[in-house]
Amino acid sequence: MALPGRFVESCLAAFCGIVLIFVPLLGDQSLILPAVIGIFFLFTLLFLFRIRNIADAAHEVAFAILAQLYIPLLLMHLTMLRQTPYGVQWLIVIMLIVMSNDSVAYYSGRALGKHRLYPLVSPKKSVEGAVGGLLGSMAGTLLARYTFFPQLTLRDAVLTALFIGMLGQTGDLFESMLKRSFGVKDSGTIFPGHGGVLDRMDSIIFAAPATYYYVIYVFKG
Repeated sequence: MALPGRFVESCLAAFCGIVLIFVPLLGDQSLILPAVIGIFFLFTLLFLFRIRNIADAAHEVAFAILAQLYIPLLLMHLTMLRQTPYGVQWLIVIMLIVMSNDSVAYYSGRALGKHRLYPLVSPKKSVEGAVGGLLGSMAGTLLARYTFFPQLTLRDAVLTALFIGMLGQTGDLFESMLKRSFGVKDSGTIFPGHGGVLDRMDSIIFAAPATYYYVIYVFKG
């Protein structure tokens, strides 16, 4: 969502976000932190010297910086994950965890859902659906282990299914919170009936860094 009346800042934020996602492809991960800090300084200076209404300044700066941290910085971990050993397999595992979680959560919630999970943020989601989603995530990781990713141990399959599955659900709730805060039903119109691109990516956004750091610090494959 663009800032009203801030066309230059909105376009620049989109451009910086795209660049940030691909910074790891430069091959030097020590550039990531300077890139993030550079974007922060860029927006602080831009908003400082392009003040429209001083009462809205803090809100606009916070909005622009949150957009950079929430989407590009987290999605950047997909690029970083691709560069690890078995990077392609891990990217597929993320998709399996998220998609199986969403699908099983939806159907188990419709069939068994009686207890609301977090009605303030997402009135339709249920505890039963959330539990079903985690079971679906586990089915996805086990499918990966016994087909294309034998290096994934049973321990890895269970831990990643639970850890990444829960974070994926959290990402979905977080995006729902943002939409309700802004008073919108969908995050965009590119995917009619699906709530927009962000609705398709909200779980992956949270799952990407979790998977990357699991691979770096825990996975022994």
